[in-house]
Amino acid sequence: MDLPLVVGVDGSEPSLRAVDWAADEAALRGVPLRLVYASLWERYEGDSLAEDLTDDLDGRTGQVTAEAVVRVAARRAALRHPDVEVSTDVLPEEPESALVREGRNACALVLGHRGRSGLVEMLLGSVGLSVAAHADCPVIVLRGGHDNRVRAGVHGRVVVGVGDKGTDSAALRFAVREARLRGATLEAVRAWRCPAHETTDHPLLVGEPARLHELQAAETLERALEDVPAELELRRRTAEGPARGVLLAASHEADLLVVGARRTPGHIGLQLGRVAHAVLHHAACPVAVVPERP
Repeated sequence: MDLPLVVGVDGSEPSLRAVDWAADEAALRGVPLRLVYASLWERYEGDSLAEDLTDDLDGRTGQVTAEAVVRVAARRAALRHPDVEVSTDVLPEEPESALVREGRNACALVLGHRGRSGLVEMLLGSVGLSVAAHADCPVIVLRGGHDNRVRAGVHGRVVVGVGDKGTDSAALRFAVREARLRGATLEAVRAWRCPAHETTDHPLLVGEPARLHELQAAETLERALEDVPAELELRRRTAEGPARGVLLAASHEADLLVVGARRTPGHIGLQLGRVAHAVLHHAACPVAVVPERP
């Protein structure tokens, strides 16, 4: 049985746009869609209620029930893709722990981008950051102008950051599947840097210190991509600079940016790394954070 694609909804406009995006993704994958509202409270009390829910406001309290939130989300998904199987659930608990648990039986988790206040609205909220740091499945956070970005023809490109995992990279495998589903080009990016203080007797560094690092990056990239299906349109790119800066720049021309996040058994803190943390906060397109095992 296919694992569902799980979407966290909370009554905000970003979460309903996430439902739209996830319905498209579920249709592409041919999997069920599961809509989950997780909160310790029975009513939505946020300050950015989606327009679709204004008819469900309680005239006395000015709030909407959790059941109304998932009902509206399910109706929106059904209108967008009638053939996708949709289920809903209301979980009276903290959203971080509930969504991480849901991810154990999901092909991926989808979350809308929602900052914590007007001052930091560009940053990802604490729920999204915590879920991306702890989930056992890929977590897709819909940054940027993400409406309909799942469809081919916007940029036609999936970008993946290639680290040191080589062909064993879960992030690379995920990016390959996503590019194939979309009929998109896969752009594999390897960042490199030449330390300013570096000294060495290697002949390639005489008069051109950066050349060796660039060659090493290209070799690492080539090894990582050796098992990518030949029929997939593939673009290889090395770029000088910090990985987070290189990937943020690439996100402006991507439909999806894929990065890996190492998971260490027994570690209870955030498990994201600086690159994943940066792109979750600042990328110009949806970001998929894929757990990488040691």
